[in-house]
Amino acid sequence: MSCPRRRASSTPRRLGSCNSRLWNTGSPAFAGDDSGARLCLRGKARMSNSKAELRAKALAKRDALSEKKRAAAATKLAKRGLPFKLLPGSIVSGYSPIRSEIDPMPLLRKLAEEGARLALPCVTARGQSLVFRIFHPNDRLMLGPLGIPEPSPAASEVIPDIMLTPLAAFDRLGHRIGYGAGHYDFTFAHLRKTKQIVGIGLAFAAQEIEAVPALSHDVALDYVLTESDVFDFRSSEVAHSLRG
Repeated sequence: MSCPRRRASSTPRRLGSCNSRLWNTGSPAFAGDDSGARLCLRGKARMSNSKAELRAKALAKRDALSEKKRAAAATKLAKRGLPFKLLPGSIVSGYSPIRSEIDPMPLLRKLAEEGARLALPCVTARGQSLVFRIFHPNDRLMLGPLGIPEPSPAASEVIPDIMLTPLAAFDRLGHRIGYGAGHYDFTFAHLRKTKQIVGIGLAFAAQEIEAVPALSHDVALDYVLTESDVFDFRSSEVAHSLRG
């Protein structure tokens, strides 16, 4: 697979960590004083509430799109393809679309025609890394523990080179809001310890928001593809978009 490595960014990608001895309140959390911890927990709670509100608003916009517009957007993604050269044999993981998610299947079929091997994620448990199993476009899928279609347990397990991920919302720093379970954050963090994996979010343009309140454990994406833009987050500046 020929795809550039993520370059070091001068743009802050994280908003701060609660592991720090100092919290941005103007006063230090001295040893023996738990005020810093309390502030940290309150900060996390506020951020959680903010994410929930942003998620709800973005999903409402996504749900409001007609089936015709959603289908047209999926077709545009497939027609444009990936923003870099894909080497034959690269493993690309997609997802089974649920609710009003943009459908990755047209794009996956095109990538398979270009020589990619396809995989789909399988949920094992909340807060655990996803498992990926080989998938062919005509395969019969089974319902997983969350009611999402998955490959059979008999299908071979693989580690993807490229992960196409659904999302609720995204911003121009590459941060995403998922559905709250943390599956993709855990998966990226786990798999990237041993392998360079390109993370690509698929979304509708309506799901872009001004800023995602990101924590230190949140994983930034390398790209987001919408029906109207390609956002590249690997550069040293705020993401640039390539109209397509």
